Amino acid sequence: MRLGELLRGLASLETGAVAEAEISSLAYDSRRVQPGTLFFAIQGEKADGHKFIPQALERGAVAVVSERPATPEGAGRWVQVPRIRRALADAARAFYGHPEAQLRLVGITGTNGKTTTAYLLESILRAAGIRAGLFGTIEYRVGDRVFPATNTTPESLDLIAAFAQLAEAGAKAAVMEASSHALAQERIWGFRFDAAIFTNLTRDHLDYHKDFEHYFEAKRRLFEGLGTPPPACAVVNVDDAWGVKLLDLPFQRRITYGMNAEAEVKPKQINRSPTGLEGTLLTPLGKMQLASSLVGRANLANILAATAAGIGLDLPKDKIAKGIATLKAVPGRFERIDEGQPFLVIVDYAHTDDALRNVLKTARELTRERLIILFGCGGERDRMKRPLMGEAAGTLGDFVVLTSDNPRGEDPLLIMADALVGLQKTGKTYVAEVDREVAVRKAFAEARPGDTVVLAGKGHETYQVLKDRTIPFDDREVARKVLRELGYSPEGPNGRRSQPERR
Repeated sequence: MRLGELLRGLASLETGAVAEAEISSLAYDSRRVQPGTLFFAIQGEKADGHKFIPQALERGAVAVVSERPATPEGAGRWVQVPRIRRALADAARAFYGHPEAQLRLVGITGTNGKTTTAYLLESILRAAGIRAGLFGTIEYRVGDRVFPATNTTPESLDLIAAFAQLAEAGAKAAVMEASSHALAQERIWGFRFDAAIFTNLTRDHLDYHKDFEHYFEAKRRLFEGLGTPPPACAVVNVDDAWGVKLLDLPFQRRITYGMNAEAEVKPKQINRSPTGLEGTLLTPLGKMQLASSLVGRANLANILAATAAGIGLDLPKDKIAKGIATLKAVPGRFERIDEGQPFLVIVDYAHTDDALRNVLKTARELTRERLIILFGCGGERDRMKRPLMGEAAGTLGDFVVLTSDNPRGEDPLLIMADALVGLQKTGKTYVAEVDREVAVRKAFAEARPGDTVVLAGKGHETYQVLKDRTIPFDDREVARKVLRELGYSPEGPNGRRSQPERR
């Protein structure tokens, strides 16, 4: 495709003779540039693509797209646009032949519950015979291939390229988490959603958005439309006060969910147990029987969201129920670790005070004796939530192990000190240990039969980000390793669970 044709109507062209040049690829990372590439220079949060323009041109970029005026080295090969990410999204759609038009798109936004809701909805679509891609915090699923996620919501170019692969593979839908950063930065500009889900809004990312109003405004953009009409169906949690604020938008179709009696999708009678959820849901399609391996009130809310979205996509009720029943677990989301120990071990991604409270309330329902909590707070993120997380852990737990999470460029001891302010207010017994593996050992050393140990904060992550390096670290694998070292084994010599003797 020629450069002038690709960017027609998007830019103030200063391309000169290269307007007729053929474009063979698009890139916003100079390392991906090859001869014939159109390079988009994006000013990011941590890196400025303009610094890499010389490398891009040296590697064969035909031209540079930027919001800034042309530089001397880019003269005659420069395209100035008013909004770089809008230009990237529009150019990507044109370059790949608008593959999103062949897919039913579902976007999920909110502070908590996005990942599990996305997995549930992908399972529901599969049960209905619809192949779907999945893009979220844990991984990207494109056809038969699975990639670890780099961002909760990829850049538009990466999404559209993946959509092209999905369409070619015969997929008919894509389910994606829409983070507040992606919405504010217009990474999904020009995407028309068949359904959009709002889960909730609690404290997170205020280091970026500054206050709740701006955080909510970013989320609200998914429902207003980003250069497109609003989603064909809006799915809104009316248990959440911020969700209620979305109800004033002029939706073509809207389905509400929640425990609230006014919700259109709600539970009638639910049995919650350590093995899952069973009961009846009330829906616009009538009563629906629920059977799920997921546990707890928070997962019930996620199931309600996925059910409402399935209805919004006009899927049969029996396929929705089947898809929910088929999903057995979500990586790092209230994931059980079982090495034959006489106490329950749960790994969860909870990294906000609200998410931590939800996880601990669910864990309390399953606990006969004491609730032991290990948690830390991420560095270079909202400091104000740290004492709130400490207070949540101390209020709901019986014994707390405060440790390091992903300190990034901050001193982990100072991060822990921030959390300690809230933890000490509760008067609960605690230990502080900066080494996360040693902290896991201390948590397990405290556990007795009937207790529950919750390892919170990292969930599915397989690394720990330190100031000067990133090291392998997976709470699930570390937990298994420590439990085995303590003498536990899921299978004894006769196929029975074996446990070490307590002395």
